[in-house]
Amino acid sequence: MTITIEPTTAAPPARTATGSDFAVLSRRINDAGLMRRRPAVYALRLSVVTLMLVGGWAAFFLIGSSWWQLVTAAFLAVTFTQVALVAHDLAHRQVFRTKRPGEIAGRIAGNLGVGMSYGWWIDKHTRHHNNPNHDDLDPDVAPEVLIWATESALGRRGLKGFITRHQAALFFPLLTLLAIDLKVSSVKALRAGVVKRPRVETALLVVHAIAYLSALFLVLSPLQAVAFLLVHQALFGVYLGMTFAPNHKGMPHPTGDEDFLRKQVLTSRNVRGSWLTDAAMGGLNYQIEHHLFPGMPSPNLHKAQPIVREYCAEIGVDYAQTGLVTSYRQALSYLHEVSAPARAEHEARTAR
Repeated sequence: MTITIEPTTAAPPARTATGSDFAVLSRRINDAGLMRRRPAVYALRLSVVTLMLVGGWAAFFLIGSSWWQLVTAAFLAVTFTQVALVAHDLAHRQVFRTKRPGEIAGRIAGNLGVGMSYGWWIDKHTRHHNNPNHDDLDPDVAPEVLIWATESALGRRGLKGFITRHQAALFFPLLTLLAIDLKVSSVKALRAGVVKRPRVETALLVVHAIAYLSALFLVLSPLQAVAFLLVHQALFGVYLGMTFAPNHKGMPHPTGDEDFLRKQVLTSRNVRGSWLTDAAMGGLNYQIEHHLFPGMPSPNLHKAQPIVREYCAEIGVDYAQTGLVTSYRQALSYLHEVSAPARAEHEARTAR
């Protein structure tokens, strides 16, 4: 598998006496003012996303019982993903100065807006940030439906074994189930009592579910309602999954011996693109900068990118950056590679 790496040609400088490699980079970022919040930008972004959400549901009620509502379903799938990306920034405290307003807005966006437990997701995402791509500590690479480590691919039987053997080809089809999986995982977390403020989160999820299903089955015919639900949730899952898939999939898995800077940089991949890529991915295309400085407002990430890239070149740390299509190709190639032993095991078993 080939990973596109931006060249780093400068000789590594001696480590400074004033701190770690990351401390040096952090000073440069702070000196550039890139950790300062961007209230005006976020006010605009939150307004646009809110208008998309209100406008999408207004169109739904105005159109009424019609198969044209599948277009509305597609639009709301895009909108739900943008709401989820806003919830991501809220979770990282990029928007508000204090914690409480961010938590309130996060629960509104996550639980009430898209039907996902904000508290459960924060816990999961924090563990991912602490140990990205770590086989034992990162929940995003835990062996569940998809397998990200070769040793986890062996010994699977039945449907799980079939999915593992063909997981590269099934990756995008399986994303259609992501939105449902988020809801199921949210309910499990709330029932297990591992979510902060479970009553509030449960109430918001119930309100979301009742309002969503009532709107569908009161406005649409039963067949149209089911079709809307399937299209909306499937496209929501695909789009949301596509914003996260390029970031770490197919990148190295750390051993645990790396320092903070190398652990975050070497496991992450940036995606090149225009302002449209930035908007579509919510700034997550600057994954290296985001992992190094998770509290940095996403509008500042593109400004931090040349500083981080230049510094990585100075200290001899590989900086991975590629186009969007290539990033998916690399992730799928990795999925195919790690499932090879499972295919060999299956062939040997069936040949007996």
